[in-house]
Amino acid sequence: MELLLIVPVLLFSVVVHEVAHAWQALREGDTTARDLGRITLNPIPHLDPVGSLIVPVLLYFLPGNFLFGWAKPVPVNPRNYRNYRAGDIRVSLAGIVANLCLVALCAGLLAMLAALQGIPFFSGAVGTNIASMATYGVFINLILAYFNLIPIPPLDGSHVLYHLLPPAVGARYREMGRYGITLLFLTVVLFPGAFSAVLSPVFASFSWIMRMVTG
Repeated sequence: MELLLIVPVLLFSVVVHEVAHAWQALREGDTTARDLGRITLNPIPHLDPVGSLIVPVLLYFLPGNFLFGWAKPVPVNPRNYRNYRAGDIRVSLAGIVANLCLVALCAGLLAMLAALQGIPFFSGAVGTNIASMATYGVFINLILAYFNLIPIPPLDGSHVLYHLLPPAVGARYREMGRYGITLLFLTVVLFPGAFSAVLSPVFASFSWIMRMVTG
């Protein structure tokens, strides 16, 4: 039952993340994602069989309390941006901002449910399931935001660091993108405890938010 609550929240969160990239790219002058139908909350165009389904389910059953997933990256053409450097940074950070907005929305929903605890509908099974999904929403979106800030290509944070490096160093740095996700996934699978330690700011932020919204 728990997995049935987690997976829809994770799928929605990664889809919103990718839609935010696509929407910001359009604002910067690139229509690639829009033309390919990626500015939509319909999950089907965004789903990656491995990152959206297999990896989350596998991580759910592994030790380490770590859950992660991804959708198909949104195709963009930075050459179309009106300002290449600023546009690339804004498009890269748009997904992270979207996840932080979902954290705030889910936290607000939890606060509202806590205030309505005396009402039978919100105190019953329906209210409990909604609260569980909102709690997962806070946790999952904190992980997505924090994880994507890690400056390892091709994660979003790497685009910001790339523009701060000298051109020659930046070119070599971006070449790491061919191996970045594979190395990260192997780290998660082989050393889940160590990776959870790296994510300690996420757990601390989650605990603080839950104390704030539930009293």
